[in-house]
Amino acid sequence: MYSVIYDGHCNLCVNLVRCLESLDGGHHFQYIPMQDRVALARYGLTPADGQAGMIVLDQADPSQRWQGSDAAEVIVQILPLAASLVKGYQASWLKPLGDQFYTYLRDRRYALFGQRQTLYRSAYPVCDDGQCRP
Repeated sequence: MYSVIYDGHCNLCVNLVRCLESLDGGHHFQYIPMQDRVALARYGLTPADGQAGMIVLDQADPSQRWQGSDAAEVIVQILPLAASLVKGYQASWLKPLGDQFYTYLRDRRYALFGQRQTLYRSAYPVCDDGQCRP
């Protein structure tokens, strides 16, 4: 199982999380908005860490973490049938362009896609010992 840390106020981020929720159904991913200080503290993270881009971490070994475009690549690799596409992309000349594009969108996400007034909380939150954070 993996945790996806996302900006719960970013329209683009929330729409991507909703898409993942419908594709994955909570089988591989659980979600934490970067505004949830309590959940982030468990992993030694702060909301400021999330400003550098979404984070994916392996719940079995939280030291295994990816951020930004690397996190997006990990998500796609975990989804069925996509791993070979990501490996080809990572080995191609497109990877540096993809990294730059991710950074461009990250830094302009509110201006380009808008900002939500209320925090989006996933239907598949991270659970601890059977206790799910709403």
